[in-house]
Amino acid sequence: MNNTALILTYILPAIALFISYREKLCLEKDIIIGSIRAVIQLVLIGLALKFIFGINNAYLTSLILLIMIYNACIVAAQRGQGIAHVKAISFTAIFLSLFLTLGSLVLFNAINYTPSQVIPISGMVVGNSMVALGILYRNLISNFADRHDEIEVKLCLGASPHQAAQSLIRNSIKTAMVPTIDSMKTLGIVQLPGMMTGLILAGVAPETAIKYQIMVAFMLTGAITISSFTASYWAYRGFFTNKAQLISK
Repeated sequence: MNNTALILTYILPAIALFISYREKLCLEKDIIIGSIRAVIQLVLIGLALKFIFGINNAYLTSLILLIMIYNACIVAAQRGQGIAHVKAISFTAIFLSLFLTLGSLVLFNAINYTPSQVIPISGMVVGNSMVALGILYRNLISNFADRHDEIEVKLCLGASPHQAAQSLIRNSIKTAMVPTIDSMKTLGIVQLPGMMTGLILAGVAPETAIKYQIMVAFMLTGAITISSFTASYWAYRGFFTNKAQLISK
């Protein structure tokens, strides 16, 4: 893509800007700021990645992964305000999902532990886990609020906090996982995912691109399952006191 073609793509957010103004959506400021930030951030990350790929240092790569996880956990935690230790929960859940999935890929020789391979793959895991945790937290908070009386009755009948909240936990995990599962069902039929499309545009043989995309699809499913499971079974405890009483929000 040449620079002229890239500049012409600015017509697309301009259309969004016009519609927002015409329909009084009040999104003009967000569209302008978002467009400018996207360009600046991508240019900066492009320069940073060029530098990092050139160094090819495992310790620096690991540090970058930790920074990615930390930023993702901050964003995810914003969706779980009111849940005790939500930042620690988010960091642990995302770290564990990345460690297990990325570790498996490296162990199986699917990828090498080099920044050019690890950072893009990790970005997918961390980003999708972050979104899943946001959905999970919102669902947990909503369920505990809507089914407060039901949980109280179960506790009065002798159920432990875990037993009383079991159905809510399962529902929250399921809700967080469904978008990824639905996306996996439509691969190659409804959508050609970003990684596969990027590889094909870069001239990689379609069969090779397909192999990588299958790996990514399975990796994301595993990562989201791990992060959702870890976060839900830790987060639900924040809705109860040390005496197994439901906290009124």
